[in-house]
Amino acid sequence: MRTPEDTETADDQDGAVLEGPGPHEEGKARADRRTRVTVLVALGANLLIAVAKTIGGLLAGSPALLSEAAHSVADSMNEVFLLAALRRSRRPADRRHPFGYGKERFFWSLLAAVGIFVMGGCFSFYQAIHALTTGGEESYDGYVAGIAVLGVALLSEGASLLRALHQVRRQGGGVDGLRDPALRTVVAEDGTAVLGVTLAIAGMALHLVTGQVVWEASASFAIGALLVYVAYWLGRDAREQLIGVAADPEPSRKIRALLAAQPEIDTVEALLTMQLGLDSTLVAARVDLVPGLDSEQVEEVAVRIKRSIAHVVPEADQIFLDVTEKAGQGERARESPAATGERGGA
Repeated sequence: MRTPEDTETADDQDGAVLEGPGPHEEGKARADRRTRVTVLVALGANLLIAVAKTIGGLLAGSPALLSEAAHSVADSMNEVFLLAALRRSRRPADRRHPFGYGKERFFWSLLAAVGIFVMGGCFSFYQAIHALTTGGEESYDGYVAGIAVLGVALLSEGASLLRALHQVRRQGGGVDGLRDPALRTVVAEDGTAVLGVTLAIAGMALHLVTGQVVWEASASFAIGALLVYVAYWLGRDAREQLIGVAADPEPSRKIRALLAAQPEIDTVEALLTMQLGLDSTLVAARVDLVPGLDSEQVEEVAVRIKRSIAHVVPEADQIFLDVTEKAGQGERARESPAATGERGGA
């Protein structure tokens, strides 16, 4: 009969097999490299565009162009946050953070949302109010140059957006392709940048044609409202992840179906999941076993179940089982290390 030490060794060996650099880990590494390239492309584009917009906005005295300059500066800072998220979130678990650093991505994404709100949205509102209260003296040469700068910015932002959307398609498209908060933030930033530049061009052109600064102020208001909405959307998502959100319905359904299919399990009393990171999920299940199993059989069943869960749902790398025999039938198996789980074959 195996001792608890033997069971822990078996669990560790199972974990070693499942945690090796298999296809799942290699896929995560490749996805991270692609996301890093996408963020770097967006960062380079935004830095160049921010300088051009600032110079053009100061020469033309254009509130819409200065709003877009603030937007690009905010995006550039956010890309730095996202690069930090990519690097820090892959650090291995340690004693202080036994579940790893996967939620770093959500924290830095939250900072990026705050940056969009403060530096982009609020500054755009300020520019709009300032233009309406002080009036505007259009400089035709400056406005022509400003519109030209925005045209170049539109091409650059569009290219960066196409790069991000291409990666989304490579990673499954739709919701699956946007699971990475870093990539989701880049897509949101580039998409709003393209729309914001379009609004700025329209506002400047109408101001140039009509001589009415209200058009440009309206464009600045619209840019600000757009940025505030995007910041709220990104911040709400990051907040849910930081607080602790359950795994997607499909992995949860697979785990519950797997547990229900085990002949040794009488009932599944509870199944709890929580996303610990982009590719890390905690699974905690409380199950009642059929009566008549001895302690060694309970340990073997628990190890097999944990191994099966990790195989069916590769991102389930923290698995804990609370295994008991049905109330009133035989000895409770709660004391078994295999039943309560260490890292559960993950």
